[in-house]
Amino acid sequence: MNMRGETRRINPRPLLFAAAGLIFGIFLYCRVRFAYLRAMDFVFCALFCAFFVKRMRDLRVLAATVLLFAFFAGAGALCMHGAAERFLSGKAEGEYEVEGTVVSAVYREEAVTVTLEGLVFDGEGVSGRLQATLASEDVRVGDIVGFCANVRRYGEEDLVNGQTYYLVEDVRYRASPAEFAITGRAASPFLSLNAAIYDCLQGGMTGEEADVAYALLTGSSGNLDGDFSDAVRRGGIAHIFAVSGLHIGILFSAVYLLGRPLGRWRLLPAALVAVFYSGLCAFTVSSVRAVVMCVAGGALRTFGQKRDFPESISLAALCVLLISPAEWLSAGFRLSFGACLGLALFSGSFSRLFARLRFPKFLGDYLGSCAGVQLVTFPILMESFGYWSLWGNLLNFIVIPALTFLFLGLILCTLFALLLPFWAAFFLAFPQSMLSLLMFVFAYADFSAVLTGFSLGAGGTVWLVACFFLSERFRLSARGRAVLGVWCALLIAACAVAENVVFFGCRVNVYADGDATAVLLRTPRTRVLILDGELSLRQAEDLRMRTYGGPLDAAVVLGEGEGGIHTAAFLGADAVYARDPVETGLRETPLVFARSFSVGGIDFRYESADRLVFWTEGVAVECCFDGEAALAADFSLAEGCGSLIFYLYNGIIKVL
Repeated sequence: MNMRGETRRINPRPLLFAAAGLIFGIFLYCRVRFAYLRAMDFVFCALFCAFFVKRMRDLRVLAATVLLFAFFAGAGALCMHGAAERFLSGKAEGEYEVEGTVVSAVYREEAVTVTLEGLVFDGEGVSGRLQATLASEDVRVGDIVGFCANVRRYGEEDLVNGQTYYLVEDVRYRASPAEFAITGRAASPFLSLNAAIYDCLQGGMTGEEADVAYALLTGSSGNLDGDFSDAVRRGGIAHIFAVSGLHIGILFSAVYLLGRPLGRWRLLPAALVAVFYSGLCAFTVSSVRAVVMCVAGGALRTFGQKRDFPESISLAALCVLLISPAEWLSAGFRLSFGACLGLALFSGSFSRLFARLRFPKFLGDYLGSCAGVQLVTFPILMESFGYWSLWGNLLNFIVIPALTFLFLGLILCTLFALLLPFWAAFFLAFPQSMLSLLMFVFAYADFSAVLTGFSLGAGGTVWLVACFFLSERFRLSARGRAVLGVWCALLIAACAVAENVVFFGCRVNVYADGDATAVLLRTPRTRVLILDGELSLRQAEDLRMRTYGGPLDAAVVLGEGEGGIHTAAFLGADAVYARDPVETGLRETPLVFARSFSVGGIDFRYESADRLVFWTEGVAVECCFDGEAALAADFSLAEGCGSLIFYLYNGIIKVL
């Protein structure tokens, strides 16, 4: 209550409004430059401005907030523009003598995929990073490698086609050298310690447990066994292998607690340990966010001030996005901050609900936190990965408390193993047994119950807006919450139906992952998946998880070779169509080889190995994958369409 007896809808928090403006500016710039604009994209901003205060007598506060929001929106757009221009600048494609420092490594059989920074091309320093596949398993993080290769680069067309991972990680170049040489070691203590931890774990544990331990300690989960990684994702606990607020919070709290005899000074060692550990994990967005929040919260507690959770989250977002605005495009950023927003918005409400149900306080608080996190991260998971685990709440309820002891124990055991390498196997025996138990459970338990096969579309935006305005932070009356909740539920349902159900016409969804591309074509009666020849089964299933979970009438393979045929054969399609006969050894799935064919009401014709034309309901569309790298949506008109012009809008083929 203020002096005039008015109640603001939300408290004026400058950092919160600044962070919201910064995010909106980044988001708006990306929409304008790299994708199409939708009216729904402005919903959050409009509602934010319209409902900021309850009464118009707060004009000064409203004006100050709008100016603050607008200033940081402009700053966000400028920062994002700078990041995009830096990414697109640099060397052109060509043959170069390359040297760089390995900052991450993913090991495969007799090969390793490395990410290099500190690049030197033909003796000249180059900004950005390069990904390369090297024919060796002896390369370690921190090694300086050199090679001569044809270097390709990512451009604006990759960003327009949704491949934002490269912008987020600033991976501008790629190469596959035939030979390479290790020319030295980097001076970075973080990289050296990372490599030492990897070698220590590999020497003191069996292979699979060592990969899991390395992922838990450093967040480098690329080496995990594929089946185990999939089971963990379906179980909803994949976040334990991405060093996040959970890991930093555990470590910070442990050091802060042990430093109690230091009084107020205990904040210093806790902060230093948290920063050092974040550096060991390459300063990932989730670890930086956690460090900022832990240090800010610890400082407020040290000096007797009340902690403001939304302001702490906002400060962390500002720190991350002002330095690296492209992080907004990463699923890690959205999930990390989404989980914190879930805690800030709903943990108190759910905790009080469980208290009314006579739950013990500690149990009610813990369940309330889990429910708040799941509520806000649900649409983010559906948009980013196409699934939501039905096991998530239960497994997180069990795993998160256990992770505290496992994580701290693993750190201590690894530290002793590094100091006394001849006893490494002894020190690592306990964490190895715990990790073996974890892997055993996920190897034999069935956690495949996930919500998948559909997209929320604009409903995801409505969901998040509803979370904000229905939370206790936004002081609506009970009647207002009920009315707003009903309207939001109806709007979310309408968006989901519009996104997934094809009543008439034709819907096209396009998937791109590197050089792999797929097109999912749906009419009211027919579903056909068109695959580029380089698409893997995992990538094809990823497309279906995001868009469509039902049966396929056919799979159509572009390109030459057996890879596409084998992928298509395991997708559950009634038949697989290819341009040229290929001997695959598969007998159960019908393989049809024809230049022209029909599936349901859709007619197809191969123009070439990488070019396909289809017709349905008077619409002709050409899928073209001629280039060395397949584009995400290189659609053009087939000849003979008369005066009609067709265009794609939000996956729907429309007539102009």
